[in-house]
Amino acid sequence: MKTLGIIGGLGPESTIDYYERIIALYRERTRDGSYPRFIIISVDLKKGLNFMEAGDLAGMADYLLEGIGKLGDAGADFALISANTPHIVFGEVASKSPIPLISIVEATCAAAKARNLKRLALFGTRYTMQANFYPKVFSREGIALLVPERDDQDYLHDKYFSELVPGKFLPETRAGLLAIVDRMKAQSDIDGVILAGTELPLILRAESVEGLPLLDTTQIHANAAVAEMLSGQGNCIG
Repeated sequence: MKTLGIIGGLGPESTIDYYERIIALYRERTRDGSYPRFIIISVDLKKGLNFMEAGDLAGMADYLLEGIGKLGDAGADFALISANTPHIVFGEVASKSPIPLISIVEATCAAAKARNLKRLALFGTRYTMQANFYPKVFSREGIALLVPERDDQDYLHDKYFSELVPGKFLPETRAGLLAIVDRMKAQSDIDGVILAGTELPLILRAESVEGLPLLDTTQIHANAAVAEMLSGQGNCIG
């Protein structure tokens, strides 16, 4: 079995979710009573956000690479970054990483393609919704990504960092998020929603809403990680 490395802490609540899901998926697939081997390094979310606020993408990439290097030194065979926003520098990080990395964006695109989805809403932090790292990958498969109106983006971003990252999951915020889904369904004819923030599945715990599938990027990423753990020596996604 390969040893997985995880860059965690981005934020802590979703890192716990990754931990639990990976163990559950692994045990479901092996059914032999064993547990997976993986290593987590929890980095400083505030430091990462400071890089993003300053537009210092090179600093963000170097910070992630420092953590990935420690995972490799500790014995990880491959790794993932347990958040969507840092994938804004995934290309640079992956090209310099000492171990293979699994991309949450590539894995999510594969999941959308498998379900024949063509017009997807993209929910996440402002950094994720306004950057091109998701559309760049999805456009290769002819999948259109649509983001909420600017006021709804502001609402998502604010609730993400003021509530979800600290672990507050309020029913009124869930209702607010679902209202954005309803508006986009009516106005943009979307056929699904990407929960491109790993705290979002913690408040939108459903496979679909209003008949629209919710693509849970945490679950998709965890699935890809467990598949790689149990694989031979094939290449990682990303």
